Amino acid sequence: MSQVDLLVYDVGSTYTKVSAFNRQGSSLMFVGRSQAPTTVENIEVGLIHACHNLARDLQWDAVVSSHTLATSSAAGGLRMVGMGYMPRVTAKAAKEVAMSAGARVLEIISHETPVDFRIEVLQEIKPDIILLAGGTDGGDQDSLLENAEVIVRSKVPSVVIIAGNTEAQPKAEEILKTGEILTIRVPNVMPTIHELKVKPAREAIHQEFIRQITRAKGLGRLLEIVSTGRVIPTPGAVLMGAELLALGTHEKEGHGNILVIDIGGATTDVHSVLADLVNLSKEETGLVVSNEKQLSYRTVEGNLGLRVSATGIIETVGARGVLAKIGLEGEDLVKEIQAYTQYLEKNPGHISRHEKELNFDKALSISAIEVALKRHAGYFAQSFDPILGIVPGTPVGRDLRKIQRVIAVGGIFAHSTYKESMEILRKSFADRGISLLPENPMFEVDHNYQLYTIGAMAEEYPNEALALAENNILNNEV
Repeated sequence: MSQVDLLVYDVGSTYTKVSAFNRQGSSLMFVGRSQAPTTVENIEVGLIHACHNLARDLQWDAVVSSHTLATSSAAGGLRMVGMGYMPRVTAKAAKEVAMSAGARVLEIISHETPVDFRIEVLQEIKPDIILLAGGTDGGDQDSLLENAEVIVRSKVPSVVIIAGNTEAQPKAEEILKTGEILTIRVPNVMPTIHELKVKPAREAIHQEFIRQITRAKGLGRLLEIVSTGRVIPTPGAVLMGAELLALGTHEKEGHGNILVIDIGGATTDVHSVLADLVNLSKEETGLVVSNEKQLSYRTVEGNLGLRVSATGIIETVGARGVLAKIGLEGEDLVKEIQAYTQYLEKNPGHISRHEKELNFDKALSISAIEVALKRHAGYFAQSFDPILGIVPGTPVGRDLRKIQRVIAVGGIFAHSTYKESMEILRKSFADRGISLLPENPMFEVDHNYQLYTIGAMAEEYPNEALALAENNILNNEV
């Protein structure tokens, strides 16, 4: 039996991963990682198997740890609805907060939506969490109170995070209590039209994630194993890892603007952290509605994945368009890739082995990443908008042109050669079009799935986590 100083688990919907680390002086050194299929019926079995596989790979009898951390997406992520005042302002702010926390945002409801339809949406979705925003501090109160009444009338068993106008929050809480609804109050997510306060609401979402995952069989045991009593949603941990890399710590300087592409079997996530924006004044940041100058931003393409959502890539890009990414064409190949993606949807655990399937995976990856990038990034306006004062050529939305580093995460990269990974990334960025994509980034690959562990460590071991990321991810650039 061998003891390590730190184990970090990630309980995913398909695989449970574990990474081991040892201390050397003031640094943490990567020891090894392994995985095993996630056992949905009892999560603990997958944890045990992953740790057993790690011991086997390291040629040890067993692995024990003095400290354990964990992330998870096994419960499918928290189902969330955001409610706000104006659809382009506080409702959109609610979505940004939820996305940065790693929740699944299923609907955004604004004050303009008819009340009966709001109730119908809540009853149909039955969200785990409702993020109730609305009104800047000192501004509108009516929308927050009306939406609180809507939630009570819907009778959904949701936890409500009240994150709107601070002056209206006590009244909203009283309304929700009449419906015996559990509430959590946090500072206003948008205290002014120039400012987003993400962290308090994000922390509340993470805490609710911990409470709710204990309902899944075996995940309660995961909480007993972790030293902190805290399990972070995996997408939230990835974003926290990116933030640490970009911003650094009090003692260590960060690495500037970073873009993370995380492609999995079900989704393609894109995270961007623009460190250049940290010291902007509120006025320089501009209106929250524009999204363009927020420090951290995450988008999720739920229909673009390499297994469960593979047919979504074909539906979005077209079979011929996907094949063209790697220079292939022909009706026979069109039929073959269509059949292949349909097979993957029904058999998400399939591992591609022969050359044709590997090429199909490569083409699907390039297509999914390109679409996800362009949906995440802003663009150059092509027409006049006199209301917003936009003329052709004006940059609109998230400006990624000054991104210095692009980090690729996901199985397709972990199991490809470095040359193959670089080919996927370069082709994904080849057709910039009118999008505000990075102009000359360094491409780096997270071969050992370390970014989620970096995020999990970020609060407890910030300096060690940053050094670990530098040694295991940033040293792979070309």
